[in-house]
Amino acid sequence: MGKGGVGKTTIAAAIALGLAEKGVKVHLSTTDPAAHLNFVISEQENITLSHIDEQKVLSDYKETVLLKARANNLNEEDIAYIEEDLRSPCTQEIAVFREFASIVDRCENEVVVIDTAPTGHTLLLLDSTQSYHKEVQRTMGDTPESVKKLLPRLRNEHETCVIIVTLPETTPVYEALRLEEDLNRANIHCGWWIINASLYKAKTDNSLLKAKANNEIVWINKVYDHTKGKVAITEWAKDDVKGSNLKALYL
Repeated sequence: MGKGGVGKTTIAAAIALGLAEKGVKVHLSTTDPAAHLNFVISEQENITLSHIDEQKVLSDYKETVLLKARANNLNEEDIAYIEEDLRSPCTQEIAVFREFASIVDRCENEVVVIDTAPTGHTLLLLDSTQSYHKEVQRTMGDTPESVKKLLPRLRNEHETCVIIVTLPETTPVYEALRLEEDLNRANIHCGWWIINASLYKAKTDNSLLKAKANNEIVWINKVYDHTKGKVAITEWAKDDVKGSNLKALYL
Protein backbone atom coordinates (compact mmCIF):
# COMPACT_ATOMS: atom_id res chain seq x y z
CA MET A 1 0.00 0.00 0.00
CA GLY A 2 1.06 3.59 -0.52
CA LYS A 3 0.25 6.82 -2.26
CA GLY A 4 0.52 7.24 -6.02
CA GLY A 5 3.94 7.35 -7.61
CA VAL A 6 5.93 5.53 -4.92
CA GLY A 7 6.35 2.31 -6.92
CA LYS A 8 3.67 0.02 -5.45
CA THR A 9 3.13 -1.94 -8.65
CA THR A 10 6.84 -2.52 -9.20
CA ILE A 11 7.28 -3.71 -5.61
CA ALA A 12 4.20 -5.97 -5.85
CA ALA A 13 5.54 -7.51 -9.07
CA ALA A 14 8.96 -8.09 -7.49
CA ILE A 15 7.39 -9.72 -4.41
CA ALA A 16 5.25 -11.99 -6.60
CA LEU A 17 8.24 -12.97 -8.73
CA GLY A 18 10.44 -13.59 -5.70
CA LEU A 19 7.85 -15.85 -4.05
CA ALA A 20 7.25 -17.75 -7.30
CA GLU A 21 10.95 -18.43 -7.73
CA LYS A 22 10.87 -20.08 -4.30
CA GLY A 23 8.20 -22.46 -5.58
CA VAL A 24 5.21 -20.66 -4.05
CA LYS A 25 2.01 -20.39 -6.11
CA VAL A 26 1.15 -16.71 -6.40
CA HIS A 27 -1.76 -14.69 -7.72
CA LEU A 28 -0.95 -11.03 -8.43
CA SER A 29 -4.00 -8.79 -8.53
CA THR A 30 -3.49 -5.23 -9.71
CA THR A 31 -5.20 -2.19 -11.17
CA ASP A 32 -2.07 -1.31 -13.14
CA PRO A 33 -1.85 -2.61 -16.74
CA ALA A 34 1.91 -1.92 -16.81
CA ALA A 35 3.89 -3.93 -19.35
CA HIS A 36 6.39 -5.27 -16.84
CA LEU A 37 3.65 -7.32 -15.22
CA ASN A 38 3.46 -9.39 -18.40
CA PHE A 39 7.11 -10.28 -17.88
CA VAL A 40 6.27 -11.63 -14.43
CA ILE A 41 3.73 -14.00 -15.93
CA SER A 42 5.88 -15.14 -18.85
CA GLU A 43 8.87 -15.69 -16.58
CA GLN A 44 7.17 -17.88 -13.97
CA GLU A 45 4.56 -20.60 -14.35
CA ASN A 46 3.78 -20.30 -10.62
CA ILE A 47 2.17 -16.87 -11.11
CA THR A 48 -1.30 -15.96 -12.31
CA LEU A 49 -2.36 -12.37 -12.86
CA SER A 50 -5.64 -10.51 -12.78
CA HIS A 51 -5.92 -6.93 -13.96
CA ILE A 52 -8.83 -4.88 -12.67
CA ASP A 53 -10.11 -2.10 -14.91
CA GLU A 54 -11.02 0.52 -12.30
CA GLN A 55 -13.33 2.50 -14.54
CA LYS A 56 -15.22 -0.61 -15.66
CA VAL A 57 -15.76 -2.00 -12.14
CA LEU A 58 -16.82 1.48 -10.98
CA SER A 59 -19.33 1.79 -13.82
CA ASP A 60 -20.66 -1.74 -13.20
CA TYR A 61 -20.94 -1.08 -9.47
CA LYS A 62 -22.87 2.17 -9.93
CA GLU A 63 -25.20 0.49 -12.41
CA THR A 64 -25.84 -2.41 -10.01
CA VAL A 65 -26.62 -0.08 -7.09
CA LEU A 66 -29.00 2.08 -9.14
CA LEU A 67 -30.76 -0.93 -10.67
CA LYS A 68 -31.37 -2.29 -7.18
CA ALA A 69 -32.64 1.09 -6.00
CA ARG A 70 -35.13 1.27 -8.86
CA ALA A 71 -36.16 -2.36 -8.31
CA ASN A 72 -37.02 -1.39 -4.73
CA ASN A 73 -39.34 1.32 -6.09
CA LEU A 74 -37.45 4.22 -4.52
CA ASN A 75 -38.70 7.64 -5.54
CA GLU A 76 -36.66 9.94 -7.77
CA GLU A 77 -35.55 12.07 -4.83
CA ASP A 78 -34.02 9.05 -3.09
CA ILE A 79 -32.40 7.87 -6.32
CA ALA A 80 -30.92 11.35 -6.86
CA TYR A 81 -29.49 11.14 -3.33
CA ILE A 82 -27.91 7.76 -4.12
CA GLU A 83 -26.50 9.07 -7.40
CA GLU A 84 -24.91 11.96 -5.50
CA ASP A 85 -23.49 9.56 -2.93
CA LEU A 86 -22.00 7.40 -5.67
CA ARG A 87 -19.89 10.38 -6.76
CA SER A 88 -17.96 10.10 -3.49
CA PRO A 89 -14.19 9.52 -3.96
CA CYS A 90 -14.36 6.32 -1.92
CA THR A 91 -16.94 4.76 -4.27
CA GLN A 92 -14.21 3.69 -6.69
CA GLU A 93 -12.20 2.15 -3.84
CA ILE A 94 -15.25 0.24 -2.66
CA ALA A 95 -15.95 -1.02 -6.20
CA VAL A 96 -12.34 -2.11 -6.70
CA PHE A 97 -12.15 -3.73 -3.26
CA ARG A 98 -15.30 -5.74 -3.96
CA GLU A 99 -13.59 -7.02 -7.10
CA PHE A 100 -10.40 -7.80 -5.16
CA ALA A 101 -12.48 -9.68 -2.58
CA SER A 102 -14.12 -11.72 -5.31
CA ILE A 103 -10.69 -12.63 -6.72
CA VAL A 104 -9.31 -13.63 -3.31
CA ASP A 105 -12.42 -15.72 -2.69
CA ARG A 106 -11.70 -17.70 -5.86
CA CYS A 107 -7.99 -18.24 -5.13
CA GLU A 108 -7.13 -21.47 -3.35
CA ASN A 109 -3.72 -22.60 -2.12
CA GLU A 110 -2.11 -19.43 -3.44
CA VAL A 111 -0.44 -16.40 -1.92
CA VAL A 112 -2.39 -13.40 -3.17
CA VAL A 113 -0.39 -10.21 -3.71
CA ILE A 114 -2.76 -7.25 -3.91
CA ASP A 115 -1.48 -4.05 -5.46
CA THR A 116 -3.38 -0.82 -4.78
CA ALA A 117 -5.37 -1.85 -1.73
CA PRO A 118 -8.04 0.50 -0.31
CA THR A 119 -7.47 2.98 2.50
CA GLY A 120 -8.39 2.24 6.09
CA HIS A 121 -11.28 4.71 5.76
CA THR A 122 -12.84 2.67 2.96
CA LEU A 123 -12.35 -0.55 4.90
CA LEU A 124 -14.23 0.97 7.83
CA LEU A 125 -17.11 1.88 5.50
CA LEU A 126 -17.29 -1.77 4.43
CA ASP A 127 -17.13 -3.10 7.99
CA SER A 128 -20.55 -4.26 9.18
CA THR A 129 -19.47 -3.78 12.83
CA GLN A 130 -19.16 -0.01 12.32
CA SER A 131 -22.15 2.23 13.02
CA TYR A 132 -21.97 4.19 9.77
CA HIS A 133 -21.82 1.00 7.69
CA LYS A 134 -25.63 0.90 7.72
CA GLU A 135 -25.80 4.27 5.97
CA VAL A 136 -23.34 3.10 3.33
CA GLN A 137 -25.33 -0.10 2.89
CA ARG A 138 -28.53 1.90 2.44
CA THR A 139 -27.09 4.01 -0.36
CA MET A 140 -24.54 1.69 -1.93
CA GLY A 141 -26.05 -1.75 -1.71
CA ASP A 142 -25.43 -4.87 0.32
CA THR A 143 -21.92 -5.97 1.21
CA PRO A 144 -21.06 -9.20 -0.66
CA GLU A 145 -20.12 -12.29 1.32
CA SER A 146 -16.64 -12.21 -0.23
CA VAL A 147 -16.02 -8.76 1.30
CA LYS A 148 -17.33 -9.87 4.70
CA LYS A 149 -14.93 -12.83 4.61
CA LEU A 150 -11.93 -10.80 3.44
CA LEU A 151 -12.02 -8.09 6.11
CA PRO A 152 -11.24 -10.48 9.02
CA ARG A 153 -8.48 -12.06 6.93
CA LEU A 154 -6.89 -8.65 6.35
CA ARG A 155 -6.91 -8.10 10.12
CA ASN A 156 -5.31 -11.47 10.82
CA GLU A 157 -1.53 -10.95 11.01
CA HIS A 158 -1.01 -14.69 10.49
CA GLU A 159 -2.79 -14.53 7.13
CA THR A 160 -1.99 -11.06 5.84
CA CYS A 161 1.13 -8.93 5.74
CA VAL A 162 0.48 -5.31 4.85
CA ILE A 163 3.51 -3.58 3.34
CA ILE A 164 3.61 0.20 3.10
CA VAL A 165 5.69 1.56 0.23
CA THR A 166 7.15 5.06 0.40
CA LEU A 167 10.01 7.22 -0.87
CA PRO A 168 12.77 8.73 1.32
CA GLU A 169 11.27 12.21 1.09
CA THR A 170 9.21 14.49 3.34
CA THR A 171 5.76 14.28 1.75
CA PRO A 172 5.74 10.54 0.89
CA VAL A 173 6.86 9.60 4.42
CA TYR A 174 4.21 11.74 6.12
CA GLU A 175 1.55 10.47 3.70
CA ALA A 176 2.60 6.90 4.53
CA LEU A 177 2.38 7.64 8.27
CA ARG A 178 -1.16 8.97 7.82
CA LEU A 179 -2.04 5.89 5.79
CA GLU A 180 -0.76 3.67 8.60
CA GLU A 181 -2.87 5.60 11.14
CA ASP A 182 -5.87 5.08 8.87
CA LEU A 183 -5.18 1.34 8.75
CA ASN A 184 -4.75 1.17 12.52
CA ARG A 185 -8.22 2.66 12.94
CA ALA A 186 -9.51 -0.19 10.78
CA ASN A 187 -7.62 -2.65 13.04
CA ILE A 188 -5.25 -3.61 10.23
CA HIS A 189 -1.64 -4.06 11.26
CA CYS A 190 1.23 -2.97 9.03
CA GLY A 191 3.95 -5.62 8.93
CA TRP A 192 6.74 -3.94 6.98
CA TRP A 193 7.68 -0.71 5.24
CA ILE A 194 9.66 -0.47 2.01
CA ILE A 195 11.60 2.69 1.18
CA ASN A 196 11.76 2.62 -2.59
CA ALA A 197 14.19 4.20 -5.08
CA SER A 198 16.78 5.41 -2.57
CA LEU A 199 19.75 7.37 -3.94
CA TYR A 200 21.52 6.87 -0.61
CA LYS A 201 21.26 3.10 -1.07
CA ALA A 202 22.54 3.46 -4.66
CA LYS A 203 25.80 5.07 -3.43
CA THR A 204 25.94 7.53 -6.30
CA ASP A 205 29.16 9.39 -7.23
CA ASN A 206 27.34 12.32 -8.82
CA SER A 207 27.78 15.43 -6.63
CA LEU A 208 24.22 16.70 -7.15
CA LEU A 209 22.69 13.30 -6.52
CA LYS A 210 24.95 12.86 -3.48
CA ALA A 211 23.43 15.98 -1.93
CA LYS A 212 19.95 14.58 -2.53
CA ALA A 213 21.07 11.21 -1.16
CA ASN A 214 22.29 12.87 2.04
CA ASN A 215 18.89 14.54 2.44
CA GLU A 216 17.32 11.07 2.46
CA ILE A 217 19.16 9.99 5.60
CA VAL A 218 16.85 11.79 8.03
CA TRP A 219 13.78 10.13 6.45
CA ILE A 220 15.37 6.69 6.30
CA ASN A 221 16.25 7.01 10.00
CA LYS A 222 12.75 8.26 10.84
CA VAL A 223 11.13 5.25 9.17
CA TYR A 224 13.68 2.88 10.72
CA ASP A 225 12.93 4.21 14.22
CA HIS A 226 9.17 4.23 13.59
CA THR A 227 9.10 0.62 12.38
CA LYS A 228 11.72 -0.58 14.89
CA GLY A 229 13.83 -1.82 12.01
CA LYS A 230 11.06 -3.55 10.03
CA VAL A 231 11.96 -1.72 6.84
CA ALA A 232 13.64 -2.69 3.58
CA ILE A 233 15.30 -0.22 1.21
CA THR A 234 15.54 -0.55 -2.56
CA GLU A 235 18.06 1.52 -4.46
CA TRP A 236 17.32 4.08 -7.13
CA ALA A 237 17.81 2.80 -10.68
CA LYS A 238 18.51 4.95 -13.72
CA ASP A 239 16.52 2.63 -15.97
CA ASP A 240 12.89 1.55 -15.61
CA VAL A 241 12.58 -1.34 -13.17
CA LYS A 242 10.86 -3.86 -15.40
CA GLY A 243 11.51 -7.20 -17.03
CA SER A 244 14.53 -8.99 -15.62
CA ASN A 245 15.47 -5.83 -13.66
CA LEU A 246 12.71 -6.74 -11.20
CA LYS A 247 14.91 -9.50 -9.84
CA ALA A 248 17.44 -6.94 -8.61
CA LEU A 249 14.89 -5.80 -6.02
CA TYR A 250 14.96 -9.09 -4.12
CA LEU A 251 18.24 -10.80 -5.01
